[in-house]
Amino acid sequence: MKLIAHRGLINGPDNTIENAPVQICRALSLGYDCEIDLRVDNHGYFYLGHDNPDYHTTAEFLHKPGLWIHAKNLNALKWLTNTELNYFWHQEDDFVITSHRFIWTYPGKELTTNSVSVMPEWNDPNFTNLPNNCFGICSDYVGKIQKLIPASPV
Repeated sequence: MKLIAHRGLINGPDNTIENAPVQICRALSLGYDCEIDLRVDNHGYFYLGHDNPDYHTTAEFLHKPGLWIHAKNLNALKWLTNTELNYFWHQEDDFVITSHRFIWTYPGKELTTNSVSVMPEWNDPNFTNLPNNCFGICSDYVGKIQKLIPASPV
């Protein structure tokens, strides 16, 4: 099962490091994939950040293997559509298809073998009923989830 570090986070929410390039590189170096939030401004500059353009980045950085790129504005989505990168756009949709044909699944919704279960901790804070019938899990707690799913290669 693929484990995806939500905004690069591994051991729980931390808005001081989420989407920070150094944190994303750390998570990738530990073998996790990463969901990141991308914004592109009107001048074509790239930024990472969930609610704001917090970290300037480059197109080269966005080509790192293992990234799941959440387009946070229309400029980002337009730029991404001209790439082979793994990306998606959503707000609170139950399901979204990524550019690589995975089903990005809102917490608590039905899963398929091609689904990514997003933020299971929202409905199961003690991780007592983790999904095992899906492609991957995206969470702030991938470090803990990896220990609970020992057969999970990252």
